[in-house]
Amino acid sequence: MKQRGRTQPQMNPQAAAEGESADMFNKFVPVIATTLAVAQAADLPVREVILFKHGVGFFSRSGDLKAGETARLDFKAGDMNDVLKSLTVEEKGGGKVVGLRYDSSEPLDKKLGQFSFKVGDGVPVSSVLDQMKGSRLEVRLGGDVVTGLIVSGREGGNPMREQVLLLLDSGEMKTVDVSAATGIRFVDAAVQRQFSDYLKVVAQARSKDKRSVYIDSTGSTGARSLMANYMIPSPVWKSSYRLLFTDAEPTLEGWAIVDNTTDEDWTNVALALVSGRPISFISELYAPLYRQRQVANLADDANVAPVVYESEMQSLAKASAPAPAMAGVRREMPRASMTEALSSGMSAVSDSTVAVSAAGREVGELFEYRFGTPVTVKKGESAMLPFLQQKLNSRKILIYQESQGVNPRNAAELSNSTGKALDGGPITVYDSGTYAGEALMETLKAGDKRMISYALDQGTRITTDLNSTRSNIQQISARRGIVTTKYSMQENKVYTVRNIDAKTKTLILEHPIRPNYKLVDAKPTETTTTAYRFELKLAPKVETTFAVKEEYPYYETTQVSNMNSDQLVEFIRGRAIGDSGKRQLQTIADRKRQIAELDSQIAGVESEINDTTRDQDRMRQNISSLNSVSGQQDQVQRYAKQLSDGEGRLASLRDQQRDARKKKQGLEREVAGLVDKLEF
Repeated sequence: MKQRGRTQPQMNPQAAAEGESADMFNKFVPVIATTLAVAQAADLPVREVILFKHGVGFFSRSGDLKAGETARLDFKAGDMNDVLKSLTVEEKGGGKVVGLRYDSSEPLDKKLGQFSFKVGDGVPVSSVLDQMKGSRLEVRLGGDVVTGLIVSGREGGNPMREQVLLLLDSGEMKTVDVSAATGIRFVDAAVQRQFSDYLKVVAQARSKDKRSVYIDSTGSTGARSLMANYMIPSPVWKSSYRLLFTDAEPTLEGWAIVDNTTDEDWTNVALALVSGRPISFISELYAPLYRQRQVANLADDANVAPVVYESEMQSLAKASAPAPAMAGVRREMPRASMTEALSSGMSAVSDSTVAVSAAGREVGELFEYRFGTPVTVKKGESAMLPFLQQKLNSRKILIYQESQGVNPRNAAELSNSTGKALDGGPITVYDSGTYAGEALMETLKAGDKRMISYALDQGTRITTDLNSTRSNIQQISARRGIVTTKYSMQENKVYTVRNIDAKTKTLILEHPIRPNYKLVDAKPTETTTTAYRFELKLAPKVETTFAVKEEYPYYETTQVSNMNSDQLVEFIRGRAIGDSGKRQLQTIADRKRQIAELDSQIAGVESEINDTTRDQDRMRQNISSLNSVSGQQDQVQRYAKQLSDGEGRLASLRDQQRDARKKKQGLEREVAGLVDKLEF
């Protein structure tokens, strides 16, 4: 990526044909391209680079401009979206920035399509001139100059001889051999300008991945200073650490790895590295945005035609109203947003033989390491820069997780006492000057603590044993007719730890946190989102055990309204329910027993009513039969008396049934109220 402001190069397109034609075209181009030269652009070298952890970098450029000078910055096409989103410009010296121009992203064919002529590959000069019929052309032939209007351009039957037919001011038409011309120029400045613009477009397209941004300013007649800041995609800077265990306090050494993938050297730049991940995204601001618009036309006025009037006996046909015109659609164009660039001072700190000159400080929610001395990184190269070397609160420990086997891991507990945020990265551990292993560390904020493991400890072995039991009922509660019984499953995991080395060790035992399980008795040293941590001191050559008891609660619900009196009595006897709960449940059970007794009574009365009704029907049939037989009057009278007695009995039974049902309904309402108010 070439981003330095520089002079715009003169254009020298490829010759239109081989051999002599190429020579002629090279004579033709310098003349028509004279207007391509522009004022030398200001050189804006990189002064500051800030690299982030989310794939972008902040670049600050500044330099002095002469009066009337235009600054130019070159970028990769893929960087333009970020440039347009973040570019800020500041000018000092009395001038004001009046605008930013940049190369369009339209395809070359679309850009060239706006011109009335075309200079294609292999097209001879005569064909180019033939497209400019009527334009005034000046051809220099040694010391002579021929001027006239172009009639046509032709090869003259010989591809090595390019000719143009001109209409001279005298009215004479003359064929001029352009192969012998020492110079060709369009007299009309507008035509000359068209060719200049055409060649500019071709030259810009020659570098397909390069886009230029021009910074125009006005209002100053003297020199002034210009600063341009922007964000572009950049490689993420990386951290690498060394943890040194010695007899004294451990030392942490940090190195930053930066990559210069641009096409320009970073020479004596102010470099800063930011830890943290702000939100960043790509907005499509560079590519032109087109929207499909609605087509809306007014109704055309119809031509007037002769009218034939009908007789009054016929009705006139109604003319149909024209359709209303469509409303226009408003078109909104995108606007590029600007963001302020980071700006901060620099300081230095050095406390070791390694030349650490990076100072750290909070930048909002981020943390910045800023190097106190200028940094130079050549293009295409990477650099390792020391940004930290400080004593650190740390202790050696062992960490055990059952999923990792029988051996715990050698580890270190790091307490960030540096006052700086430590960016995440790999850590190489040295113990007493010897390589001990490697670890990975997440970003560690100042004052935070983290554990890292770097090796397997084969001098300690750990096994586990698990047993579980189902406990009795823990709790019974009721609310609005639902009795909830809480049970619990208890699990006991025993860790057996054997230290076979002849030295004391500190073991951090990580026991996984499981959903809905709760610790019983044991208190962890600390708790993470996924594990309880228990700290154990291991004596030399000693085997020890450590138990972790957990409880898993689960619940059973019972609907009191669905239980009969016997079930309720059994429920009360089988559970440790308080006196208040027992009284409430016993009252409900008593009422349900009374309801059951009434149900039995109602059923008995119902059965007797049915039997009596059947007997009554049978006697009525007998009476009907005996009435047709002489001498059976006495028997008929007896049946009639029994029938009358039965009717009285039925009336009494129905009264009993009605009273029992009414009483039952009252008890049911009472039970419903008791159940709804049940709470203990």
